[in-house]
Amino acid sequence: MLEESFPHMTGHYLALVSENGDINAALPIFEVRSWLTGHRLVSLPYATLCDPLIKDRNEFELLAKEAIALADRLGARSFEIRTHLTSEFVSDQRFGESLIYKHHFLSLERDDDVMMKSFDRTCVRQRIQRAVKSNFTLQTVENESQLSDFYTLYVHGRKHLGLPPQPYKFIRLLWNNFAPSGAVEILTARLNGQMIAAILMLKYRDRVSVEYSAHDEQYRNVSPVHFLFWEAIKLSRSRGFRIFDFGRTEESNQSLMDFKRHWGTTIVDLPEYYFPKGRMEKRRSESFEYRMMRNLCRVAPPRLLPSIGKFCYRHLG
Repeated sequence: MLEESFPHMTGHYLALVSENGDINAALPIFEVRSWLTGHRLVSLPYATLCDPLIKDRNEFELLAKEAIALADRLGARSFEIRTHLTSEFVSDQRFGESLIYKHHFLSLERDDDVMMKSFDRTCVRQRIQRAVKSNFTLQTVENESQLSDFYTLYVHGRKHLGLPPQPYKFIRLLWNNFAPSGAVEILTARLNGQMIAAILMLKYRDRVSVEYSAHDEQYRNVSPVHFLFWEAIKLSRSRGFRIFDFGRTEESNQSLMDFKRHWGTTIVDLPEYYFPKGRMEKRRSESFEYRMMRNLCRVAPPRLLPSIGKFCYRHLG
């Protein structure tokens, strides 16, 4: 799906295989080629939560050795590994560590009433109460026409934030590949039949993760996003999921950090590792290119945002 969506990416899959052919550990890596941002390896592009498929340090060292050799053969200037639960196994001193991103999540192993009491009274509970009185209807995206409506709302939301939207092709492939099995679901809040907010969720094992959200800014005062998050939390708990993810956030994005914290979330680091050590990523928000991109997205007409997003994501990963 990544290769089909982004022609500048090529997947490589390293594995430790036993004599009888069983895969004991693995490291999926994508080669990212760009004349603007350079030639590098990433495990994995655009993944919010991502781990090497390992259970100890020895497995990491064997896979990392092969990954570094692969980078050398391909002529890649750097190699990036994102982690979630396996950072304790990354002990190679040749890798530099970055703690730019935080992860917010909510345990669903509590009654709805108990969870509600853990939310900030003003910033969440009162907003949920306001949203309930607004007579929203909850609806799941069921066809590509509705998916297109979601994308239009998503594009307008990204313009308000000053961020490029992911290409429609990527969102459509994500939905087409994973919605039939239930691994992707898009919930929408409607008012008088009109879609005014939506969230795209990924589901895996006991976890539900909100990957993308969007809302019509003119309805912000009736809190459709809070309505959707609360309905998604309750729905996930009723289906037996144990964790509700709010995604990863750059620590410097204080407004988004506050929004997620107000839901009573647990906050942990999402360590990223870079080879060579001197190639460690700087905070996106500190770069001149990032500030220029945000200014462009804010002033560009909505109809041009998909093209801007297509260009930007041609060089990201």
